[in-house]
Amino acid sequence: MPIQVTRLSDPAVRAFVSAVNAHDREAFEAALAPGATMSDDGSDRDLAEWCDREIFASHGHMDVDREAQNGRSLTAVYRNDTYGEMRTKWTFFVDDGKITRFETGQA
Repeated sequence: MPIQVTRLSDPAVRAFVSAVNAHDREAFEAALAPGATMSDDGSDRDLAEWCDREIFASHGHMDVDREAQNGRSLTAVYRNDTYGEMRTKWTFFVDDGKITRFETGQA
């Protein structure tokens, strides 16, 4: 059974997951620090391009199964219209309440 988004421990991560699931680009960008970076399966990606393709254009959605590291490490079932459903891991780096970097990949 997935963890309810409202019960995720870290407020910045909670805002990120909420924005992804609501397809709310404004809230998503508000959860990120200026200059935030990301990687997918170990390779750095252009954050804006990746998020457009993997989240917003393809209706991405996260169902969080587990959290660790005070809510900054998640295991989730991620699905979108492009790739379907896959088990993923997410690690977030947070500074001053904003996500400065996230790393994702298949779990």
